[in-house]
Amino acid sequence: MLLRVGELAKRCGLTVRTLHYYDEIGLLAPSARSDAGYRLYNRGDIARLHQVQALRRLGVSLGEIGALLTRPELSLASVIEQQLRMLDEQIAQSVRLRDRLSTLRAQFMAGEEPELAEWLTTMELMNMYDKYFTQEELKQLPFYQADTARRRQWSALVEQVAALMAGATPAGSEQAQALAVRWMNMVEQDTLVDPALFAKLRAMHDNEPGMQEQTGISPDMIGYVMRAFAESKLQVYQKYLSPAEFAFMRANYGKRMKEWPPLIAALRKQMDGGATPGDAEPQRLAQVWMELFRSYAGDNPETQQKIRNAMVQEPSLARGTWLNEELLAYLRQALAILQPAS
Repeated sequence: MLLRVGELAKRCGLTVRTLHYYDEIGLLAPSARSDAGYRLYNRGDIARLHQVQALRRLGVSLGEIGALLTRPELSLASVIEQQLRMLDEQIAQSVRLRDRLSTLRAQFMAGEEPELAEWLTTMELMNMYDKYFTQEELKQLPFYQADTARRRQWSALVEQVAALMAGATPAGSEQAQALAVRWMNMVEQDTLVDPALFAKLRAMHDNEPGMQEQTGISPDMIGYVMRAFAESKLQVYQKYLSPAEFAFMRANYGKRMKEWPPLIAALRKQMDGGATPGDAEPQRLAQVWMELFRSYAGDNPETQQKIRNAMVQEPSLARGTWLNEELLAYLRQALAILQPAS
């Protein structure tokens, strides 16, 4: 069956001029012409047109499409597969939008009508979340849900921290430490005590200026909170260390703090995946753990043991760190295996 150019254009929703242009640039040449000179397209031509249109929808330029179509591995089936993935994502986005609108409707019906600015901000933030988290993760995460009360808690906390910073209150003050502990506990709860989710949340804050603007949480504020949080831990450790030991710890404790969450996340992934503490990757992570630990504990085994004792006797030291008893037990087993070789 052969289709004339006008009929093909009508059937596929293009203009005759577009098909003529595709012919001119060598992207889609008709397989035949009628006695009167009309372009005629066969089944193979239509399949190629499908590939062209599919690649255009995927954002590929006409020039790039011409090069791609010369590749034998680019089959029609692979292009359709890409289209299906794109459509699946569009469907997922529509479902997410419907869920958000349903949540807003529930708020209206409950008499909790949000301000327009708050509404738009929430929508913008949720779109940012989509870039960093899978849909399964977003379904579970409390901070992603349209929880007005939780948003207000965070807004109040951010305002309190901003006020301390504006007043040049030291990060080591009791006020700053208390707010930092509360901050980290809330983050831990909002990421389901999962360091991998915290790492994604941190990446979103670092990479999205819009996120920082909308939440009011700047890199400087995060730095202030982390210093205050470190001070809250140091106050506890001081009870277990000599003045010299504590001086060394204070000088080094916060220097590599950013390296802990991804390490904890990697270790938890191994544990959840069924790796034994003696397997190669948990052992490698245990070595990294010891290297980080020594960076602030030093190389004296007695000092290291004092710090371990503090961790056992002071539950507050584990709060806000994404460490739980199960993971700590897994780590201890890995370190016990590693220690003779270290």
